Amino acid sequence: MEQERTVRNPNQEEIAQKMKSIKQSLKNMQGLSGQKSVSYVDLCMFPHVHLPVGFKMPKFEKYDVYGDMIAHLKRYLNQLRGAGGKEELLMAYFGQSLIGIAFEWCMDQDISHWHIWDDPAQDFVRQFQYNMDIAPDRNSLTNFKKKASESFYEYVIKWREQAARVEPAMDEAKMVNVLLQAQEADYFQNMMPVIGKPFAKAIKIGEMVENDLKIGCIISQSALRATSQAIQSGSGGLASRKKK
Repeated sequence: MEQERTVRNPNQEEIAQKMKSIKQSLKNMQGLSGQKSVSYVDLCMFPHVHLPVGFKMPKFEKYDVYGDMIAHLKRYLNQLRGAGGKEELLMAYFGQSLIGIAFEWCMDQDISHWHIWDDPAQDFVRQFQYNMDIAPDRNSLTNFKKKASESFYEYVIKWREQAARVEPAMDEAKMVNVLLQAQEADYFQNMMPVIGKPFAKAIKIGEMVENDLKIGCIISQSALRATSQAIQSGSGGLASRKKK
């Protein structure tokens, strides 16, 4: 007995595809399990902007709300010279030059009013102008710590940029002393020879300490403390179990 086969005509196929597309759109609008939509169109800020053929994306210097905003914009534009000055490309990839709070700010922007490069640039400057208005002092420089995710060189360049804004200006010897005070124990103890040395020498010594910590020539005091605490915690737990 021959089974009947349902044959759709072209109009039925088109209607079915449209219904499927509508269902998917509704699903994206509602989100998954109450979350925001993760569709490409909703996540990508500039889905129709593409880099020129053969263009190699540069490794951007990242802005994280510290430092001169105008200097960062100049650096970003210079790094994207190969994009041919196309404003849609400058706007689309600006977020790639930001990190941390600055990046989160960019991702939350309503880009419907970004028509030319000046629009995001002006928004960026207005948002983080407070960083330029609040001039750093020696106390804030002492609290300006190196992040685990950045190299010593990256850190000290940012630190130096902030130090240049201190009023009255510090001489090089004072600057080196304040930099030393800003270091965690592992760096502070091993960078004492920088006292009285030029700032450039302090950078070199800091990089040497960083490398020695990585290869184990210098034992990290923070790592030793963490290990000691773990051992003590384990011993305490063992003693409690024995008493029971």
